[in-house]
Amino acid sequence: MKHSFKQLPLAVAISLALPALAQDVDTRLDSVVVTAPVASAPLTVTTDPKAPRQPLPAHDGADMLKSIPGFSVIRKGGADGDPVFRGMAGSRLGILQDGQEIHGGCGGRMDPPTAYVYPESFDSVTVLKGPQTVLYGAGNSAGVVLFERDSQRMADGGWSANGSVTLGSWGRNDQVIDAKAGNPDFYARIGATRSDSNNYEDGDGNEVHSFYTRWSTTGALGWTPDDNTLLELNFGRSDGEAAYADRAMDGVRFEREHAGLRFEKRNISSLVRKVEAHAYYSYIDHVMDNFSLRSNRGMRMLNNPDRKTTGARAAVALAPSERWLVTLGADVRDDQHRTRNGVNYRNQPWQKDIGFERQGVFGEASYAIDDARRIVGGLRVDDHEARDYRPTSLTRGVSVDKTLQSGFGRYEADFGAGAGTWYAGVGYVERFPDFWEFMRATPAGGERFDILQPEKTTQLDVGANWSAGPWSASVSGFYGKVDDYILLRWVTSTSAQVRNIDATVYGLEGDVTWRFAPNWKAVGTLAWVRGSNDTDSKALAQQPPLEARLALEYDDRRFSYGAMLRMVSRQNRYDVGSGNIVANGQDLGPTGGFATLSLNAGWRPNKVTLLTAGVDNVFDRNYSEHLGKGGWDFAGGAVTTYRINEPGRTFWLKAQVALD
Repeated sequence: MKHSFKQLPLAVAISLALPALAQDVDTRLDSVVVTAPVASAPLTVTTDPKAPRQPLPAHDGADMLKSIPGFSVIRKGGADGDPVFRGMAGSRLGILQDGQEIHGGCGGRMDPPTAYVYPESFDSVTVLKGPQTVLYGAGNSAGVVLFERDSQRMADGGWSANGSVTLGSWGRNDQVIDAKAGNPDFYARIGATRSDSNNYEDGDGNEVHSFYTRWSTTGALGWTPDDNTLLELNFGRSDGEAAYADRAMDGVRFEREHAGLRFEKRNISSLVRKVEAHAYYSYIDHVMDNFSLRSNRGMRMLNNPDRKTTGARAAVALAPSERWLVTLGADVRDDQHRTRNGVNYRNQPWQKDIGFERQGVFGEASYAIDDARRIVGGLRVDDHEARDYRPTSLTRGVSVDKTLQSGFGRYEADFGAGAGTWYAGVGYVERFPDFWEFMRATPAGGERFDILQPEKTTQLDVGANWSAGPWSASVSGFYGKVDDYILLRWVTSTSAQVRNIDATVYGLEGDVTWRFAPNWKAVGTLAWVRGSNDTDSKALAQQPPLEARLALEYDDRRFSYGAMLRMVSRQNRYDVGSGNIVANGQDLGPTGGFATLSLNAGWRPNKVTLLTAGVDNVFDRNYSEHLGKGGWDFAGGAVTTYRINEPGRTFWLKAQVALD
């Protein structure tokens, strides 16, 4: 079955990809194909979301993140997979879009926050590992991901634009455009994305129910009267549809509208380095059913949840002396979730189920002991409230109020005359249960909404970054104890029981780059994590296996070539039936290892055009990820124990243009 959205004519793709421009290899498109992003600073990975990426990601944020060591994705179909970092999923990983905290609406996690992230519409993606910052909201025990757009003041009047077209196997067809115009005092920015794909086939040629079409539009108006002042209004809207191979329903609407107002003032005085304030609004209207995008001879079912999130943040950066930099601030968030059901849902009243409110204060400081050593630390306190509005709940009208703390301290020291930095830090996070966990805390067995305790994570993070001559490398390791870890036990594909346990987690990520000849480099990465359920003396569920990547790249600024070998070990540590908040997101048993090879090539015909092509899963291997979910038996009407297979051999072609 294929949806009704029209394809972009190929002639339009060609005209966008190959403008008649001067032949100049001093390129403005600096990135070739990204196969293995590496650490750029302690506990930090920064990557360019506009660059071609292999394997070819879907349109969403999760598929882009899986190219970064330590990330995995729980596949549900062709898009909207759930990101997992260091074996931690859900609200343990904070996702921010231009400073906005975003959340999905589906009670079965059909739309995680990254489903509403269109990566190529952003200018940078930053991953902050572990509980080693308090600046970006509460409860981020695994880390924080920042999707951000550039808002620098324009030096002169004029305009710039960039765009891309991607074509690939199984009807893959993506278009992206982003343009900015203005002068030093004012600017306007507009952007749009569209991504479309048919069902893919696995390595054995079996078709997987996975087609999708998604689009987004964004805009911004900015005032920059001087180099130190910014006032920006940004806004956007997105929608689409997606078929799912892991459940009884598909997503037929993913409508989101959002707006934000941001103010920044820098270099106010020698003491006040920066003042910033940000207010935002986000509304998600999601529809899922079992008849629009699949054949259905049984009862028609439809569910329409929505979610409105409003928030604000204010902070000031102070420099009491040359050695100190202190950031103080506060943030608030109001988050309300509702739903209505039935084929005639538009005539049904909305029913609020759970609402959240949070107010927090935070402070983060760095102190330079000398030119090579520094101490970084932070503390935040948040007041959380969740209220149960469900009419059939045992705890209808009951609210849960908690005041929770988070904090960290880290020592950093440069070595080798600035060639590297090593660090060690301890972080502590108290995480309030999220919407999905509270919803599962009141199953038919009669457990209560208010019995679920917040998670408490204490974690040690250590590591080092190093660069000298043709070599650069980084390693980051962690060891954490989690009290009251929130674990789900799935009874059926839609019903789960929730309880608190104690857990231990540890692991590492590492990377090394060797520029062994002019225009050549080799990159290797490694990610490993291990988790234990200490309460039940067994493995912690939903932990990815050991993974390594080896990439070989050539780039002479006109032509580029690359190969990437991904190797994944077997996983024998599992807890069948236990898992996370993703619907039916549970361990299904052991998995074997596998390896896949991907190849790519690129050509810069001029300074503003980049053409890249590639093939993923070269040998058409039939395989599935350990965190892959059981597929839906479309004939029998139940979730199977067979995981959803990954795509088979995939060909792709991408054209990018950057104009100014």
